[in-house]
Amino acid sequence: MFDIAFSELVVIAIVALIVIGPEKLPKVARTLGALTGRMQKYMAQIKEEVNRESRFAELQKLQDEIRSAGNAAQESLQSGINVIEHDMQVADAENNIAAAANKTVESAPDSASSPNKE
Repeated sequence: MFDIAFSELVVIAIVALIVIGPEKLPKVARTLGALTGRMQKYMAQIKEEVNRESRFAELQKLQDEIRSAGNAAQESLQSGINVIEHDMQVADAENNIAAAANKTVESAPDSASSPNKE
């Protein structure tokens, strides 16, 4: 994260030893270590929460896509059913017309079978 060389760390340690003093330096080092650990823990929590929100948004997007695909499939099936029902109604109407025509033909006198004698 930070680009600090070993020589820079040595200089920081010497300055800290001079400024803080040898008695308080271990306590300050422990406090800085604890603060650094907490900061890393908080950063990991924030990163995890951002990742969780990102995955949640992706799942919502996927759910919307699946829902729209399901709706499209349902509409397609419904239109197919409507076409089949229409075709069945047309075929039923044609059968009714054909049956009525057969009845008319059967009840009409048969002029071809009984010739007129002259």
